[in-house]
Amino acid sequence: MAKIAIITGSGSGIGRAAALALLKNGYKVVLAGRRKDALEETASMAGNNAPNALAVPTDVTKRESIQALFARTKEAFGRLDLVFNNAGGGAPPVPLEDLPYETWLSVVAANLTGPFLCTQEAIKIMKAQKPMGGRIINNGSISAHAPRPFSVAYTSTKHAITGLTKSTSLDCRPYDIACGQIDIGNAVTPMTERMTKGVLQPNGTTIPEPRMDVEAVAQAIVYMDSLPLDANVQFMTVMATKMPFVGRG
Repeated sequence: MAKIAIITGSGSGIGRAAALALLKNGYKVVLAGRRKDALEETASMAGNNAPNALAVPTDVTKRESIQALFARTKEAFGRLDLVFNNAGGGAPPVPLEDLPYETWLSVVAANLTGPFLCTQEAIKIMKAQKPMGGRIINNGSISAHAPRPFSVAYTSTKHAITGLTKSTSLDCRPYDIACGQIDIGNAVTPMTERMTKGVLQPNGTTIPEPRMDVEAVAQAIVYMDSLPLDANVQFMTVMATKMPFVGRG
């Protein structure tokens, strides 16, 4: 029987790559994102597997939109096996004291509150279905370990995702729901295009940074969910080998 997955932010980048990899591996995938045209483009890229993709326009900053996404998934497929909490974004790189309050709130809504609400809805379905259980994977980022300069909103929320991952992993043991986190560094997506031109380093210099094929991330998601529910990748870091993360700044 095909597994059912929800991927948030699947209209581009990492979410799109993960959705296509899961479709290729026989999943039925609910594509969630703000833009219907981008979701439909992702589905069309699946070729013969396109009929197994269901596009559901979703804004993860709105609770009602998230609830509608999970209700639509249950209505269409009757169960849920995997959620990849991937959608999110950052803020312009400005000094911490100059970050607008409204910008802070918008990043927290997308990067933390959205995944929390998705996790709540996923648990409700997964603990009630037969067979019980499922898997939740959170997109943490390298920033869950170390910040870039002028990234307080993004870094704070990604550190908080680690707390969400650990709490979910602990609280969901009775329901056979496994929760893990993938921390990603410099995958080739539109979001990291600026890194080819140079990004600010802690010592004040600006240098280009290496990037890796986003397919490496997609295959990591496939692997994490290939495990039986009595085994879990709690944390995984997938990064460009030569990016300046390990070592002194």
